[in-house]
Amino acid sequence: MYVSFRNLPVDRRAGSRSRRAAVPRTVVLLGLTSLFTDISSEMLTAVLPVFLVLQLGLSPAQFGLVDGLYRGVAGVSTMAAGVLSDWLRRPKLVASVGYGLSAVTRPMLLLASTAVGVAGLISVDRVGKGIRTAPRDAMIATASHPSDLGYNFGVHRALDTIGAMLGPLVAFGVLMLVPGQFDAVFVVSAAFGFVGLAVLVLLVPGHPPSAAPRAAPTAATAAAPSRPRLTRTDLTALLHSRAFVRRVGLAGLLTVFTVSDAFVFLALLDRDENLARVFPLLAVGLALAYTVFAVPVGRVADRWGRMRVYLAGHVALLGVYAVVVGSLGTVATAVVALLLMGLYYAATDGVLAAAVSATLPEVSRASGLSLARTVVAVAAFVSSVGFGLLSGRWGADLAYLLMGLGLAVAVGAAVTLVRRSTPPAVLP
Repeated sequence: MYVSFRNLPVDRRAGSRSRRAAVPRTVVLLGLTSLFTDISSEMLTAVLPVFLVLQLGLSPAQFGLVDGLYRGVAGVSTMAAGVLSDWLRRPKLVASVGYGLSAVTRPMLLLASTAVGVAGLISVDRVGKGIRTAPRDAMIATASHPSDLGYNFGVHRALDTIGAMLGPLVAFGVLMLVPGQFDAVFVVSAAFGFVGLAVLVLLVPGHPPSAAPRAAPTAATAAAPSRPRLTRTDLTALLHSRAFVRRVGLAGLLTVFTVSDAFVFLALLDRDENLARVFPLLAVGLALAYTVFAVPVGRVADRWGRMRVYLAGHVALLGVYAVVVGSLGTVATAVVALLLMGLYYAATDGVLAAAVSATLPEVSRASGLSLARTVVAVAAFVSSVGFGLLSGRWGADLAYLLMGLGLAVAVGAAVTLVRRSTPPAVLP
């Protein structure tokens, strides 16, 4: 299916500043918080697919359910956390609760003796992720100039993904030193989690200064509080914002047809059993590709249009499906799949947060971001469960073909919708 992005509307104001400001200190510190937290998380999750499928013998449908919970459970808590963050006007406090909840699950894994117990604790970790994500992204958006949103989110995601890349390597190194001692992995993981929490609590300012341009103060604004408290009217206004609803709706539609990296890794493993020996390194390769692409793709999104880049990222995902279905089990095809997957994540994760942030006032920014995350999380759950059922019934190749067809149609519909939108509703 041919899809052209040439005629999509672009707001040139997004990249109008001739000189890019330095990355705000708040963005860097939040990136370091995410870096250490992701080292902690990815130490535990890098080997989860191969463990569940090869050792516990889960069927494709069962693994799809587990993967769907892993991808979607964060959405259970994210909406309430975003609203609470805006209402309290304390995004750092709410984010700290989320990071802290994830950190305390690490030492508790030492007490878990069954797969159900491990899965339950990992689900708690995902709830912590749901709590922290929207307030953290709101702080990044507040500290960023509007024209630098994509770039600054790209910097944050690059630091975050460095942690995702280092996590499996650290776990691999620990198990090399003490083979089979997973308790040692849990202890080291807990240490990194608490370091990330300490960076947030001790170094990140509670109310990062806004980089958005402000109007000249008047007597009325001087007497008003620096930031109003969230009201029900503000929440209602989110659902009446055509730009916000359109972007979140498109994100949910496209996510329904996305296949998670866990399934991609298993497909590559199915074609080359030798990959089982280095399975955790697939996550490292994906994280490396994401890290390389995150900042330049964020910069391109600011200049070319964030929704255009977001849609183009899903075209890269179609390339992943094609590579996986046509894979001959060679190292080269695995590398191409990881590069395309990294490009997809770089063009969608931080870019979507930047695109949604551009439609939101500061008073309801965390609420809007959390709603977007909830929609995407629910769609990801549907995607993983659906793909698992398709794979179990008709095989993985046909499942990829059906998901690819659905994604191609969804991208085509999204391009058509964006073209027909009025300029105010289609910001970069």
